[in-house]
Amino acid sequence: MVTWPWQRARPAGRTLRLRSRGDFGDVLRVDFEELAPDVDTFLGQAAYLQLGYFETLSQLIAPTPELSHKESLTRAAGAALIKHRELVAIVRDRGDDPLDVMLPFREPLDAFRRATHGARSLETMLSVHITAGMLDDFYLALSASYGTTGNRVAQILGEDDDRQALVGIITDAIASDEEWRALLALWGRRLVGDTLLIARAALRPRALDAAEEKRVEPVFTALLAGHSRRMAAIGLDA
Repeated sequence: MVTWPWQRARPAGRTLRLRSRGDFGDVLRVDFEELAPDVDTFLGQAAYLQLGYFETLSQLIAPTPELSHKESLTRAAGAALIKHRELVAIVRDRGDDPLDVMLPFREPLDAFRRATHGARSLETMLSVHITAGMLDDFYLALSASYGTTGNRVAQILGEDDDRQALVGIITDAIASDEEWRALLALWGRRLVGDTLLIARAALRPRALDAAEEKRVEPVFTALLAGHSRRMAAIGLDA
């Protein structure tokens, strides 16, 4: 179980909502009262997640033999690094030290990366595609709670992530060896629990009451629907 280190008070009246259809993703708009994290938590997590995806993808480049696959991994890693740098720029514009803002989340998010790192390169590529997709959706939903800062984050997270290059590598592998399909389908299903824990922990560091659980449910239903679509697009069962 990941232990999250922040215990900050949250300003009254903060609202978390999923954006309307047509903004970012295909999820229904849902409002929450006082469940969104403070802005430093929001920015620190989002920035460190992107740094983690850059690190994970970069580590896959050297052992990958095919030049075209190396180039695809480089593009996806570069996109994550650009997003990390742009999120860090927002932190600096607010007058904060990015290292201080990200540091509380280093240990739990590194643990998350280890838990979702596959034994094989294709599993790890699928991990990045699936977990980053789900958490991008979640942080885009959170961004509606932070005014101008949230709008800037939404713009960054909505930029091209070049992860379709990873999908191409995965689908090519499945086409060449059908055994990959069952293995990767199982791995994709295993990723969901750890990823949803990260999202739930971002809302509030305590157990939600029954009313809050009811309001949260549509958010996670939407995240699971997005996961199913990503898996189906690869030809895998969610």
